Amino acid sequence: MSGAQIIVETLISQGVTTVFGYPGGQVLNIYDELYKASDRIHHVITAHEQGASHAADGYARSTGKVGVVIATSGPGASNLVTGIATAYLDSTPLVAITGNVPLPLIGRDSFQEVDIAGITMPITKHNYIVKDVAHLQQTIREAFQIAKSGRPGPVLIDVPKDVQIAVYEYAAGGEVEAEPFQMPSEEELVRAAELIAASQRPFIYSGGGIVSAEASKELLAFADRLDAPIGTSMMGLSAVPHDYPGFLGMTGMHGRYAASKAMAEADLIVAVGTRFSDRATGNKDEFAKKAQILHIDIDPAEISKNIPAQQSLIGNIKDILVRLAALLPKQKHDAWKANIEEMREFEKENQEVFLGLSPEYVVKAANRILGDDILVATDVGQHQMWAAQYYPFTRPRSFITSGGLGTMGFGMGAAIGSCIANQKKRTVLFTGDGSFHMNLNEMSTAVANQLPLVVMVMNNGVLGMVRQWQTLFYGKRYSNTTLDKKTDFVKLAEAFGAKGIRVTSPDEVDAALQEAKTTEGPVLIDCIIHADEKVLPMIPPGGTIEDIMLK
Repeated sequence: MSGAQIIVETLISQGVTTVFGYPGGQVLNIYDELYKASDRIHHVITAHEQGASHAADGYARSTGKVGVVIATSGPGASNLVTGIATAYLDSTPLVAITGNVPLPLIGRDSFQEVDIAGITMPITKHNYIVKDVAHLQQTIREAFQIAKSGRPGPVLIDVPKDVQIAVYEYAAGGEVEAEPFQMPSEEELVRAAELIAASQRPFIYSGGGIVSAEASKELLAFADRLDAPIGTSMMGLSAVPHDYPGFLGMTGMHGRYAASKAMAEADLIVAVGTRFSDRATGNKDEFAKKAQILHIDIDPAEISKNIPAQQSLIGNIKDILVRLAALLPKQKHDAWKANIEEMREFEKENQEVFLGLSPEYVVKAANRILGDDILVATDVGQHQMWAAQYYPFTRPRSFITSGGLGTMGFGMGAAIGSCIANQKKRTVLFTGDGSFHMNLNEMSTAVANQLPLVVMVMNNGVLGMVRQWQTLFYGKRYSNTTLDKKTDFVKLAEAFGAKGIRVTSPDEVDAALQEAKTTEGPVLIDCIIHADEKVLPMIPPGGTIEDIMLK
């Protein structure tokens, strides 16, 4: 087979049924083979390569499978970079395949040539330049294994055009398995169990690793055994059902008061699949000074990287939680639970007050009218925090958002990829007018594929989160955050071939969502909100729970 045939056949052998991308000169051979194999593998063309990388990312986040994106050389490859970095920071399994100029032209500043392997080295788990077609099949298989083994992440394979044309024998093979996990010893587990048993105020801090490990049930069973509340990082949302009695919500800078307060008052924090990012901890010197830390993670590099851990367990979270729970008698912490309830009551009495059409109402209405069985994607900004705070998630992998890199413009591509990955399941994108402007071109992709996508634009005419910081910390000097754009989102949606609706009141929100529910294809709902709405609670950067702003 030609190298291009080998690429397509190997993708199919790895269980890939959908790829995202954009054709160009140095991948024409690959696209020709995709055309021939279109009955076995589906290609989705986006409006821009960045949108394709975010779509592959959303596909992976919502399914746990490896997402695949294809781009041509030069600007096609470099347009993937933001999407690859987004996947890297959030541990998303992704394989990016790029074309390049033929080997004799590499390094000669040839037309549309960039060193994409060099560019992406810091933001991939591994990357390859395949210079011999004899190595192509095995390289792709290795890439898939690396992407989904241990802590997942992106891998890039750069294939010069002459390697795509060259011929080599293809050896049929099955799907590669992830590498086996190294598990902690029985002695390490016993020490951890003793630490837990000695605790009177345990708190479970859960991150995106729970979602990646498919360990939600095991986490809840572990929490019941410990009689401990659960708070999550933003990436950990959806792993715990919102109505689980011990769930306190998101912690950190914009977390729920009770969750952040309980973490601060705990005498033991069991951190599971999370990395203690700066947005989660605030002032690291003052963070959780009353607590010992038991850190459970797949990646040894995260242990004590940000917050010192007294003990750690490295390995598969799912198995560790089961084995650890088995070593513990049922715990009971009535005094701690009573204290937690006082925190919850204080939170209720100090809720944020909104100024007009409430973002809380918009978020909750989407759930109430469209139902629990939908996917929720976001861009990055205030709307992202409102979705994290107010959407009642019930099942894992239903919240698709950019946490580590915080990529404005992520949402449209990610929503498209998630929707396609789940047999065109109804998907809601919460976005802001600032974020949406960045990649609104992907509305054309949603329309072309007739996706049941509801785009809810929190339109306040400003860069809301940056304006909030300028209000609180920069003397209300609104430097370049008042957008003054004249974009009519309703007309824009119609120009793309979608339905557009503008809303300014709760009744109009309900009516618009009811219409979206029965409309085939994408619907954009332009939600006009006040420019001075804030995301609260907020712990200022470098602050502690004592500095929290509630309303």
